[in-house]
Amino acid sequence: MAKLALNKSSLARETAQLAEFRRFLPSLELKRLQVMAERAKAKGAVARLDKEYSQLFSQIADSIPMLANEQVPLDGLITLQNVERGSQNLSGTILPTLGEVEIETAPYSRLARPHWVDPVVKALQDLVTFNLKRDVARERLDLLIEAEAVISRRVNLFEKVLIPQAEKNIKKIRMALADAERDAVVRAKISKRKTAARAAEERMAEL
Repeated sequence: MAKLALNKSSLARETAQLAEFRRFLPSLELKRLQVMAERAKAKGAVARLDKEYSQLFSQIADSIPMLANEQVPLDGLITLQNVERGSQNLSGTILPTLGEVEIETAPYSRLARPHWVDPVVKALQDLVTFNLKRDVARERLDLLIEAEAVISRRVNLFEKVLIPQAEKNIKKIRMALADAERDAVVRAKISKRKTAARAAEERMAEL
């Protein structure tokens, strides 16, 4: 670390830097609050989606017990064709969003398969869509937790290190400048007295 220069230009530089730190900190605090609020919302969304997914799964299992019938092939009934994902910029943190989900249903004969296959297809589509929503919600939560940690570290850096150090430097420079000014005044007085004494001696010598 470079040695602190105890002069007026250094004082001006440290003062400007301190003002910049203090100006930037409130916006950083606001950013942290926004991310914290969104993180709490995302945590609630994950819990809600997990609960709703479990409820949906139980409802399907109860209403369509024939799913356990291994003699009726269900593999390949649906295929996930496309998932549109977007993004949301929250205070510099890019969060994923879920758009349209395209699920293709394989053609099947309603005569060759039992009547309950139709609701099974719908149930599988719902489960796939719900699972995608859960994945995106968890991803958002993970990103927000990470973003909150990063912003908190930056806030602490400003509050605990940069601002106190700048204040300490300013105080040190001001004390040094004040000491130098006092020394200059004392030296000026001494010089003035010496000059006056020499002048008096010269006048005495002329007598």
